[in-house]
Amino acid sequence: MKAWLKQNIQLTLLAFASLFFANSNAYSQDKNFYIFLCLGQSNMEGNAKFEAQDTVADQRFRVLQAVDCPDLGRSMGNWYAAVPPLCRCRTGLTPVDYFGRTMTAGLPADIKIGVINVSVGGCKIELFDKSNYQSYVSTSPDWLKNMVKEYDGNPYGRLVEMAKAAMKDGVIKGVLLHQGESNTGDIAWPQKVKTVYGNLLKDLGIDPVPLLAGEVVGEDQGGKCASMNKIIATLPAVLPNAYVISSAGCLAAPDNLHFNAAGYRQLGKRYGEKMLSLITEENKSKKSK
Repeated sequence: MKAWLKQNIQLTLLAFASLFFANSNAYSQDKNFYIFLCLGQSNMEGNAKFEAQDTVADQRFRVLQAVDCPDLGRSMGNWYAAVPPLCRCRTGLTPVDYFGRTMTAGLPADIKIGVINVSVGGCKIELFDKSNYQSYVSTSPDWLKNMVKEYDGNPYGRLVEMAKAAMKDGVIKGVLLHQGESNTGDIAWPQKVKTVYGNLLKDLGIDPVPLLAGEVVGEDQGGKCASMNKIIATLPAVLPNAYVISSAGCLAAPDNLHFNAAGYRQLGKRYGEKMLSLITEENKSKKSK
């Protein structure tokens, strides 16, 4: 009888322990840790050299490393202070840098911002279509294939992998996109973006979140792909959760394809200001219910 009682007590304690740890894991996610997924081509990757002023950021702004960068002391899948480079080991300043700075400056001190940046210079939006990326990559030039290899051949898959890991720590609140130069003139681009966005929601099992899509270098800066901005402008008609971020007045680099450092800072600030306004509206809506 004593042995039977002892065994039952042990099983009961084990059950309580299992329940405790299950609940602990369920509530380990920090609702005040806002995470944003960032993707695109070279302007999202970051083309301009960052400067001393860009290497200081609030500790509440974090980046989840999407590739191993031993020289930077960063390992894939870990959070670090969000100072450039925020994409891969040798990329430059990106709108994401000043998006995060704008967000931390505009939100209460108990809110943290996390970003995941998976971008590939020169790519079409087709690279992030999980059903067709392999055929796209197979016909791409070697320089693009080499960048794709840093994501084990599947940038979209890496973004989803990192996003799932990040969801254990915080809450995905939005998607930032800067892509279009390589799809200039492609009137199907908005629908292709919608497909990528829909796949992200489904693969992550999350409700719709805002998608902010930035314009390419504009006509006022002599942008070589500025005509694409007319197509980008149609995205909200195809995807109601999408918002277009203007590039007007954002200074360009001499190649008229990329922004310079000042242009990235300005564009990133606009991404941040728009997301802050959307979060404010969301919070007001929740309070009114």
